[in-house]
Amino acid sequence: MNLAILLATFIGGLAIGLPVAITLGLSSLAYLWAAGIPFVVIPQKMYAGMDVFVLLSIPGFILAGNLMNHGGITERIIRLANALVGWVRGGLGLSNVASSMLFGGISGTAVADAASIGGVMIPGMKKVGYPADFSAAVTAASSTVGPIIPPSVPMILVGSLSGISVGRMFMAGAVPGLLLGLAMMVTTYVIAVRRDFPRQPWQGMRELVRSFFGAFWALFMTALIIGGLLSGLMTPTETAVVASIYAFVVGAFVYRELPLRAVPTVMINSAIASAAILTLVGFANVFGWILVSERIPQAIAGAVLSVTDNKFLVILLINILLLFVGMFMETIAALIVLFVPLLTLATSVGVDPLHFAVFAVLNLMIGLTTPPIGVCLFVCAGIAKLPLSSVIRAIAPFLLTNIAILLLVSYVPALSTWLPGILFD
Repeated sequence: MNLAILLATFIGGLAIGLPVAITLGLSSLAYLWAAGIPFVVIPQKMYAGMDVFVLLSIPGFILAGNLMNHGGITERIIRLANALVGWVRGGLGLSNVASSMLFGGISGTAVADAASIGGVMIPGMKKVGYPADFSAAVTAASSTVGPIIPPSVPMILVGSLSGISVGRMFMAGAVPGLLLGLAMMVTTYVIAVRRDFPRQPWQGMRELVRSFFGAFWALFMTALIIGGLLSGLMTPTETAVVASIYAFVVGAFVYRELPLRAVPTVMINSAIASAAILTLVGFANVFGWILVSERIPQAIAGAVLSVTDNKFLVILLINILLLFVGMFMETIAALIVLFVPLLTLATSVGVDPLHFAVFAVLNLMIGLTTPPIGVCLFVCAGIAKLPLSSVIRAIAPFLLTNIAILLLVSYVPALSTWLPGILFD
């Protein structure tokens, strides 16, 4: 009965459009009231969920991404991407994907990528003759690469939930992230050829060299993050702090496009975004504690294993569940609520925890571009000034491509485990 109240309140809150964090809090409150458990459990479990050292890296990476974005990073990355691939048929679409791959190594969040890259690329693509729906669709689809290529805010959360090394997860996402980006570039090129999209003239080696050196300090940030983690000199949290300081110095004194008067606003906006994530983490920890106390993880594992204990079928069922959940629930909330139960299920049939973490995050990233709740779809549709239905139709080929890569990553563990095995073992 108590569990039914929890689930009914949770589903009802989502149905009427309440924010996920509020829905998690209200449903947990309803459960505690029905079960006669003191409400003091809520602040206790919220604090326990947020009092994880590695979570301190989330505000750091968000601040670093915002500082670099305000300091001229986006335009320089787009210029470099245009010089690299802009001369190919559908070159601006390819530049869009390439920009997301480069920017993703700095921001670590898909929504930041969609807003930053989309704010520049979508109007630019429309101006030279690309359909608005395609421009929005390719931006939304490619933004999912960001949280797979390191650094990654969702992977930091997964590390805090499971105890898996964040550094190993960052490296585990590198190959799948590159595969995802390359697959979307192929899809973009095929569509561009079939629909005869425009191409830009080759800008010459001089422009390629100039754009590379123009973006060098921005790109070096990714090397700084990965190098700090691989060398063992910095933890993820320390890396995030160093990245924020580096972003400020580059934006304010190297590129000179980050006015000092804008820094307080950037810090406040970053704090608000970080607080929203950590509040969600806190409420989700209360919700997760209730699920564990009701033995829901064991029930899920038992239900699936009663149907099949075949490893490949279990992976397929997990992917179907996460794809469905990703259509309706925000990525971070879904990870906090479902990751540990599904990890228990996956490891019971022999799936490596690191491998599972990568395809679970990739799966929920695809949810950011899947109707009806895909956040990146809403962001890009708003920038393109289009109804959501138009962008949904245009993004269908990219969704199929992303799901194909998801299945490849899910069934070929070496794509996730090979690089961290070389670097850390």
